[in-house]
Amino acid sequence: MPVVRIHHYRVEAADLDAMLAQRTTLIDGIRRNNPGLTETRLTRLEDGSYSDTWRWESAEQMLTAIGASQGFPLVGATMALTVEATVETGEIVDER
Repeated sequence: MPVVRIHHYRVEAADLDAMLAQRTTLIDGIRRNNPGLTETRLTRLEDGSYSDTWRWESAEQMLTAIGASQGFPLVGATMALTVEATVETGEIVDER
């Protein structure tokens, strides 16, 4: 069953371009080694924060990628450009 991992964070305006570039490289690298990542979507919310949703084919594929990403230096560098970061994971139960 598909799952999503939703990151919520803020990015200082001066760091946004760097964060977007690093995020793109990060996603490309994760997809190269983890084909279960089917979609990512970054949304700027009304309060200026961001919701970054990553959709996976299964929880197992997501957990494998999370484990592998611990050794990927760009993860820490990209997250260092964010503040007030939180994360939630959920199982998709209905789509239309």
